[in-house]
Amino acid sequence: MERGQKTIVVMGATGRQGGATARRLLADGWKVRAFTRDASSAAASALARAGAELREGNMEDRPSLVKAMEGAYGVFSVQPPEWDPSDAAAKREIRLGVQVADAAKQAGVRHYVYSSVGGADRQSRFRYLAKTEIERHVREIGLQATVLRPAGFMESYAKPMFGLRQGKLTDGMRPDVPVKLIAVEDIGAFAGMAFREPQTFIGRTIELAGDAPTSTALAASLSRALRRPIRYERIPIETIRSLNGTLASIYEWLNGESYEVDFAELRRLHPGLMTFDDWLARQGTQYLKASLEASE
Repeated sequence: MERGQKTIVVMGATGRQGGATARRLLADGWKVRAFTRDASSAAASALARAGAELREGNMEDRPSLVKAMEGAYGVFSVQPPEWDPSDAAAKREIRLGVQVADAAKQAGVRHYVYSSVGGADRQSRFRYLAKTEIERHVREIGLQATVLRPAGFMESYAKPMFGLRQGKLTDGMRPDVPVKLIAVEDIGAFAGMAFREPQTFIGRTIELAGDAPTSTALAASLSRALRRPIRYERIPIETIRSLNGTLASIYEWLNGESYEVDFAELRRLHPGLMTFDDWLARQGTQYLKASLEASE
């Protein structure tokens, strides 16, 4: 069966990762079935205009998941982001991730691509991490799967809550430690590559990042892109710990052991992989300017 006759179901299709993946798959000639909670949203309508078939449903509802996956060749699974590193949030994410994987198994999906998080196995040593449990479940039920582990999103720097405001970039990283980042568009590119080349990607777990500048280098790049001075200011770990102990542990890990990314191999697979400066030049600067204007 040719690619244009095969359907990929994209979970969270109106979110950042799901949207990027759906657009990449449509551009590559796949049939895309976009699973979303609200088929009337602007993002869903844009996907429909681009050629996607919309399916409205909830990841909590197993029958709707199985129905959406009937006859599909593949599934891209990503769960709704919740920046709440608590056990309760983790349990909800596990429930959703397990439901999607089980539905794919029941529907006979032949290739399952799951978007996890950078260094998931190492993170699980010091915190209860939903994505590690979902990865384990996908393996245990025997899905033919590819696991992508994206680093932090470059797009996060366009959010005032991330720490870019009033001429400062703030977070808990040491100024000399590389910060692994990836553009969401490149996550979609790797998902598309996995479906396009199943013989290469099924059974693999891949750490994804496009760049790893230090926080001071990030501030310098932002300064050049925005044509205004941006300086980096580190938040003390103890200040972070007073607000959230799990978040403090994550920063301590990132500042210490962290995890490895094979940048040479990633660029061999995807020569267009964006650095942070690439992302700023292509799409990031306009979002950053709007973000700064809204925060000042």
